[in-house]
Amino acid sequence: MKKQITMFYDGGCPVCRREVNHYRRLDRARIVRWIDISVPGDRLETFGLSHESAMARLHVLDQEGQMQTGAAAFVALWSALPYYRWLARFIRSSGLVPLLERLYAPFARWRLCRRSNSCPV
Repeated sequence: MKKQITMFYDGGCPVCRREVNHYRRLDRARIVRWIDISVPGDRLETFGLSHESAMARLHVLDQEGQMQTGAAAFVALWSALPYYRWLARFIRSSGLVPLLERLYAPFARWRLCRRSNSCPV
């Protein structure tokens, strides 16, 4: 049996929630522990995360116990899910994680800006 991974997601974000619901349907083996960071609680501190950093970027605690963020977090999640494992292997073997990070970073900033009331844009 594979070790469980933990995904920290913003359940208050409609885009994030839709994507996580898709992944949850695929996670029949219950490999992923899903933590909604929009629900108040102090669980994030037990993982060494602040609410602000968790909101700013996707975080996944991988099967080796390493915290992955951004595009690397997606790849860690995909490697645990059926239908996405091949994509994770391809991205890693092709060295595409830095390129995906360059695409993810502006989206993450836009998403955080939309979720906060103090967006300077």
